[in-house]
Amino acid sequence: MLIGCHVSIAGGIEKAPERAADLGCETMQIFTRSPQGGKTSPLTKEIIQKFQENLKKFQIQNFVIHTPYYINLASVNNRIRYGSVKAITEELERANSLGAEFVMTHLGSAKEGSRTDNLEKVCQMLQESLEKYSGKTRLLLENSAGAGQIIGDDLSELATIIKCVGDPKIAGICLDTQHSFASGYDWRDFDQTLQKIDRQIGLDKIKLFHVNDSLTELGSKKDRHAHIGQGQIGAEPFQKIVSFAQKNKINLILETQHDQVREDIEILKKFQNS
Repeated sequence: MLIGCHVSIAGGIEKAPERAADLGCETMQIFTRSPQGGKTSPLTKEIIQKFQENLKKFQIQNFVIHTPYYINLASVNNRIRYGSVKAITEELERANSLGAEFVMTHLGSAKEGSRTDNLEKVCQMLQESLEKYSGKTRLLLENSAGAGQIIGDDLSELATIIKCVGDPKIAGICLDTQHSFASGYDWRDFDQTLQKIDRQIGLDKIKLFHVNDSLTELGSKKDRHAHIGQGQIGAEPFQKIVSFAQKNKINLILETQHDQVREDIEILKKFQNS
């Protein structure tokens, strides 16, 4: 099990490993482009080589990539929907060239149509995203906090989508502790929550954790991260999450603010060694 956080690529993606090391990371998460959209910077051979050299130099053992925020595979707008398909495919290709283990993505939201039809639409778009991709980096679906008509706040939906797509290039899920708490998964009742997750999707589908405490209460449907032990989840459940992740060799990525993320990493490492 490795511990790390999301790291900026400002000034060039090759700078991320040093930033990660400065924060105490063993692994890291990055974007490869602006998460808000716009022109995508090419990954030249020189950039890739320098990035990989810096991974070794700064002892970052593993990394993952997050897709841009604008992904929406359930949109009624063809431009948005197929633009999302293109972005996921491109991110997988870019991640593969850099040597990432996983790319993770949210799925978007649907304001029109039935839930069943929208899940089918998401499945179709994911199939199109994956059909021309043949690299080693695999895709993870991330659970959402549940605001509006978002897809994937219920892990049963992610299980349905993975089964529907039927492509081994989807490795499983990235389970965000804050998003799940906001969607009604109470990590304070750890054993019961694990049992619920196992029933809905299977514990073996968890390939990565986003470990974030929650500023908002259980079932709030709001995406508001807090530092470990400073939110509504509290410190004790994270000690149990670390133990579970360590036993199952699942890496942990923090997405808390950088003013205290180094302290968050230290807390998780203490839990690991306790």
